[in-house]
Amino acid sequence: MEKIIIAAASINNVIGKENKIPWDSKEELLHFKQTTMGYPIIMGRKTFEVIGKPLKGRTNIVITRREFIDNNVIVFNEIAKALDFCESKKFEKVFIIGGSHIFNQMINDVDRIILSRMKFISNGDKFFPEIDMNIWKLVDFCDYNDFTVFTYVKK
Repeated sequence: MEKIIIAAASINNVIGKENKIPWDSKEELLHFKQTTMGYPIIMGRKTFEVIGKPLKGRTNIVITRREFIDNNVIVFNEIAKALDFCESKKFEKVFIIGGSHIFNQMINDVDRIILSRMKFISNGDKFFPEIDMNIWKLVDFCDYNDFTVFTYVKK
């Protein structure tokens, strides 16, 4: 099973501000939807709360240590348990969609990173981790109006 981080970050690595995405890009949201559709998505509780509801067409998995009940998502208290669940269901891919704590935990334990780099600097309080180019290799990029998608694989 391929483990993939998918994220959008500003030039200065901002991914969030006050529990919101600090920009509005329909084009980037469409890219995210088209890329993740049909696959499980793993996210932290705060990311789920920012989204506000399960994303359609995907198995929504929330990682939290708090009491959390939502009949439309699967909940685990550790990301390892969520990944084991996805393996047991024989999913071809799983997407890790945030937030910053989950990204920091998983950045060097995934197989691929798909990063939409927004074409501006943003103020924020949540950041995407630095990509260590000793571990990762840029294999593709695709330019859009508001952002460029960079795809990295492990060396």
